[in-house]
Amino acid sequence: MKRSGVTPNNSTFPFVAKACARLSHLRNSQIIHAHVAKSWFRWNVFVQTSMVDMYIKCGELECAYNVFVDMPMRDIASWNAMLLGFAQHGYVDRLLCLLYQMRLTGIHPDSVTVLLLIHAISHLENPKLVSVIHSFGICAGVCVDVSIANTLVAAYAKCGDLCSAERVFDDIDCYLRSVVSWNSMIAAYANFEKDVKAFYCYEGMLDDGFSPDISTILNLLSSFVQPKALFQGLLIHSHGVQLGCDYDVCVVNTLISMYSKCGDVYSARFLFDGMSNRTCISWTVIISAYAEKGYMDEALTLFNTMEATGEKPDMVTVLALISGCGQTGALELGKWIDKYSIDKGLKNNVVVCNALIDMYAKCGSFNDSRELFCNMANKTVVSWTTMITACALNGDVNDALNLFSMMLDMGMKPNHVTFLAVLQACAHGGLLGRGLEYFNMMTKKYGICPGIDHYSCMVDLLGRRGQLGEALEIIESMPLRPDAGIWSALLSACKLHGKMELGKYVSERLFELEPHVAVPYVEMANIYATAEMWDGVAAIRRKMRYLQVRKSPGQSIIQVNGKSLIFTVEDRDHPETLHIYDMLDDLTSHSKQGLLTHEEIF
Repeated sequence: MKRSGVTPNNSTFPFVAKACARLSHLRNSQIIHAHVAKSWFRWNVFVQTSMVDMYIKCGELECAYNVFVDMPMRDIASWNAMLLGFAQHGYVDRLLCLLYQMRLTGIHPDSVTVLLLIHAISHLENPKLVSVIHSFGICAGVCVDVSIANTLVAAYAKCGDLCSAERVFDDIDCYLRSVVSWNSMIAAYANFEKDVKAFYCYEGMLDDGFSPDISTILNLLSSFVQPKALFQGLLIHSHGVQLGCDYDVCVVNTLISMYSKCGDVYSARFLFDGMSNRTCISWTVIISAYAEKGYMDEALTLFNTMEATGEKPDMVTVLALISGCGQTGALELGKWIDKYSIDKGLKNNVVVCNALIDMYAKCGSFNDSRELFCNMANKTVVSWTTMITACALNGDVNDALNLFSMMLDMGMKPNHVTFLAVLQACAHGGLLGRGLEYFNMMTKKYGICPGIDHYSCMVDLLGRRGQLGEALEIIESMPLRPDAGIWSALLSACKLHGKMELGKYVSERLFELEPHVAVPYVEMANIYATAEMWDGVAAIRRKMRYLQVRKSPGQSIIQVNGKSLIFTVEDRDHPETLHIYDMLDDLTSHSKQGLLTHEEIF
């Protein structure tokens, strides 16, 4: 065009700038900018804004800002382009300063400005900051825009404020709601695993005459993660088939994940086997399904098949196997995965190292955990937290607390999970004074609001030391609704110290929360039995029979020749049952006589 002598106009440079931006080619961008600077278009606000956008997309934020500052005239599009640059690079402070300058110049923000602000602060996961931007949008008069409302729903949900997300959604005029609006609300419920609310929201969407899309189905399926939600998952699967979504590989992967999390591994495997095009995610999801259930033999078989088909396992695949090894105590397999991680260069990743530390600790190989932690070049807060948890799990309470002190001395800022690990260590060691000290440190020094698990640790600590009245006070005064876990901790303390009346009160709370769970009934029956109140024991058993509450037998998992074997109480299914019980009888006999030695066992 230049060689032909044709003069560029105000549309030419923006188009060429977009091409440079798509290619992220800085040299070409500078050449185009030089042509603009030599033409009279250097005064054109439309062309200059395209230069700002071009430099931002090439990753040259300062060049973009210099062009922006030198612009003789700026419109709302110019300001939005620069605000977008700061937002994308995470410079929230500079973004807010620029916004303040924009207001001083008399430029009125539009819906794009507010959208940029919401996107900029969403990753901070601060609900107060989202509410500030929400208020700013209301003052600017742009929150009636449905796209802003949809984005606010997603932002509030991401920040953990589901109530505000619901309020924003409810305030959207019924005539303005779009599929995106409904998808945003369903995704918010999925984020909190509120499967019932997500399902009702879906019904409302259908009742309003909206046709769901793939995003709707994906968000819905993501909310079904409990066995009780399996029926709803089946319904959505059926609807997805009717809509033709079942051919989408992302939908099938999510269905596999949904079925496995809801406890139906058979259906998950049926879907996987029927896939014609499997991605790395497909393999990872089905491997995770078996690993989460403790079926490590099948998980490893799938892992080997995945490699044999030419699909390369990624870090998430390896993490799924490591997690499964930790759950089942499969130490030998865990060591093999450790070597595999080294061979594939995955052990350089701190996330993999953290997972291996956790796995070794859960498998009882504490020395391997410690060695791996000490050899890590870059330790994160998660690394320290994982090691503190490993120490607590293995009964090394002093080591756990010493690690926490070292972590603070190195300037690392603990998070709520770190404090949970420390409080658990104090609970294991019965260190009430230290536990209270760390609980106060968490709230007062670091401003971390205690969660239900933190309160549960404090109740456990007080209960172990016999201070059951103080433990009950904590439960009744905490701002959160007590769950079954916290009442169970207090009931265990009642059993330990023989507190009959308080035990009755606590067990009633548990019966209300979980009427079909056997543990509180068994605990209360044991309290009655310890006090030789056999009428109470009989009453509990009658109640269990009436409610059809059954105690699930405990399970033990051992590794023999690389295979996981599961045993339950009075299990007679193993082919070597007679030999196993003969050996158990011999061990029991020796232990009763006090003659069993380490050498005799082996």
